[in-house]
Amino acid sequence: MRILHTSDWHLGQHFMGKSRQAEHQALIDWLLIQVDAHAVDAVLIAGDIFDTGAPPSYARELYSQLVVRLHGAGVALLLLGGNHDSVATLGESRALLACLSTTVVAAAEGAADQIVVLPVRGGQGEAGCIVCAVPFIRPRDVLQSQAGQSAQDKQLAMQTAIAAHYQSVSDAGRARQAELLNTLGRSVPLIATGHLTTVGASSNESVREIYVGSLDAFPTAAFPVVDYIALGHIHKPQKVGGLDHIRYCGSPIALGFDEARQQKEVLLVDLGAGGLCAITPLAVPRFQPLISVSGNLLELADAIRAAATEGSAEQSVWLEVTVAEDDYLSDLPARIETLTQGFPVEVLRVRRQRGTAAASLTGELSETLDELSPDDVFERRLAQEDLTSDVQLALGQRYRAVVASLTETSA
Repeated sequence: MRILHTSDWHLGQHFMGKSRQAEHQALIDWLLIQVDAHAVDAVLIAGDIFDTGAPPSYARELYSQLVVRLHGAGVALLLLGGNHDSVATLGESRALLACLSTTVVAAAEGAADQIVVLPVRGGQGEAGCIVCAVPFIRPRDVLQSQAGQSAQDKQLAMQTAIAAHYQSVSDAGRARQAELLNTLGRSVPLIATGHLTTVGASSNESVREIYVGSLDAFPTAAFPVVDYIALGHIHKPQKVGGLDHIRYCGSPIALGFDEARQQKEVLLVDLGAGGLCAITPLAVPRFQPLISVSGNLLELADAIRAAATEGSAEQSVWLEVTVAEDDYLSDLPARIETLTQGFPVEVLRVRRQRGTAAASLTGELSETLDELSPDDVFERRLAQEDLTSDVQLALGQRYRAVVASLTETSA
């Protein structure tokens, strides 16, 4: 059986005033071609299907289009909820999508409810793979908070609860595996999923960190022993802990300028009776050029000219410009606009690179709220206080706990 593993689509993302609708439409068109070209049996999206809990209508239309087109191609689809996804939004159409070869697991549930059998394409429902379909786990799903716990106690409790949840789901998966062995007379591979940060995973600025209670990262050794673990949340494709069978596929499009140079990919995962056979990265085309350029004004002129070669009359390059040395000039936006005239580029953000901490703070004042996340604002405000590292750590943990609580309430 061949599964296409992808994650972190973030349908509906509003990027510095720009819609990603055209890119996501191109991604769906490309994906359907690859599904046929590579004889894919099932597609697995490991969380963060939408960018927000209340996605715009065009994002919901793209979501529906993906479901319908894969169903028409005879390909099963498994959708896992991520930390950006609303449990209610994903769950509202769950029964309907089940009629279209799509299984939605929006939140952590009972172990038996999270076992999904993916069929072989064109095999009249023949079982090809058993999935321990674990989505993003919220504290309320697996843990009851207790008064008087320290931050370390909460982290250990959450880690233990998540590990126990994985164990219970994998036990249910092995029970199902035994049933199919008796029924079919052959072994069916067992895999698992997850949407979380693991120890040793390399992240980037575009990933909004998730804190499950106060758990920063889940240890690799706590995952169950299965043939393959399909992970989401980290946007950079990578193996976890050097293990070939535990993978982040990464996001299929660059979700920030810090990801602009990454080669985005999806993973083709081949499974057989003996377990994992092969993993083949499939490079995703760049549907919208995003480029970061930096330097003084003289250097920027050359850099912008070079970046413009990737644009066209039909599609401009989105630019992030960081100005060094000449960053003291008050009319930088006008100067940058002059440098870009006549080129198929569009400047989405201008940054000033200051040489001293005081000048850096002055430069940050010119940034708009559109450029800053709530986490950015909190971290910068905290840095201005004369506090010990222990107090800063405690305040940071308290802030993340409040954010997690608000996220649970809105979901």
